[in-house]
Amino acid sequence: MQQTIEFIIASKAGGMIEMSELVESCEWTTSRTGQPGKFTFTYLKNKDVTFTEGDVVRYSVDGQLQFYGWVFTRSEDRWGEITVTCYDRLRYLKANASYAFYAQTAGDIIRQIAGDLQLDVGTIEDTGYAIPSLIEQDQSCINIIQAAIEQTLLNTGRLYVLYDDGAGLALQEAASMMSDVVIGDKSLLTDYTYTTDVDKQTYNSVKLVKPNEETGQADVYIQQDSGTIGQWGLLQLYQKVDDNLNEAQIKAQAAATLEYYNRVLRSLKVSSLGAPGLHAGQMILVKVEGMGDTGVSQFVLLEKVTHRWENSVHTMELEAYEL
Repeated sequence: MQQTIEFIIASKAGGMIEMSELVESCEWTTSRTGQPGKFTFTYLKNKDVTFTEGDVVRYSVDGQLQFYGWVFTRSEDRWGEITVTCYDRLRYLKANASYAFYAQTAGDIIRQIAGDLQLDVGTIEDTGYAIPSLIEQDQSCINIIQAAIEQTLLNTGRLYVLYDDGAGLALQEAASMMSDVVIGDKSLLTDYTYTTDVDKQTYNSVKLVKPNEETGQADVYIQQDSGTIGQWGLLQLYQKVDDNLNEAQIKAQAAATLEYYNRVLRSLKVSSLGAPGLHAGQMILVKVEGMGDTGVSQFVLLEKVTHRWENSVHTMELEAYEL
């Protein structure tokens, strides 16, 4: 199906440039953790096209905003082909800083950092969990926020995603970002690789350690599953916990952490026709009868999504795992 593309660059020097008829190809990539949204495009050098670093880029498909961000890099080869790289607001979170947060939610932390960096905020969902303390020294702001999201996950079992929703920095629970897109035998799918493993993000023993100033030793709390230890061997996750947590809170964190990580990780790489708007952190339904031992028909979490538009053809590469 032919898509309607609107591709505008707003020059800070004044004027709007419509690029949809000039661009040869473009690519938009989002990752669930640690990276800003990235948009690249190529076009042949044109004296009527003048923009510079810092100008705003807006890319929409069928009236739906896909990417909103800023020009960061331009390169030109001897044949006059120009490649431009743009990033969304998460790029500005690469700035290093030091913070001490007490009894604040991940959303509170995002708002404070956004205010300090003069960044807009969009939809910020209330996690309902106040982190007792989070102290970070000379860390990138994106890593500080991810640490807050991880603490929320380990203590509540709920996974939240930081992304740019076009209006500003956004935080939502993955479970509330269910897409109506279906990828499968009869829907969009062109190729896939399905992997099961207990190698990368699987733990059946959680060891949490809290320093004890009175004894000079550490208090150790362990939660483990003897059944999966017998099956896979001992796969231990070791972490230091916040000094402000009490015994009940530490035990609850250990239990939630074990529940999340004590499983076979089932991951999926998919090549498919494109579905506008999909981004990392969303969940989509995958239905493939011949996948794995029994076939797959369930929602998966998108870890990385790459859209490509070239010669009026829209394709995607997806990396996902089952929750």
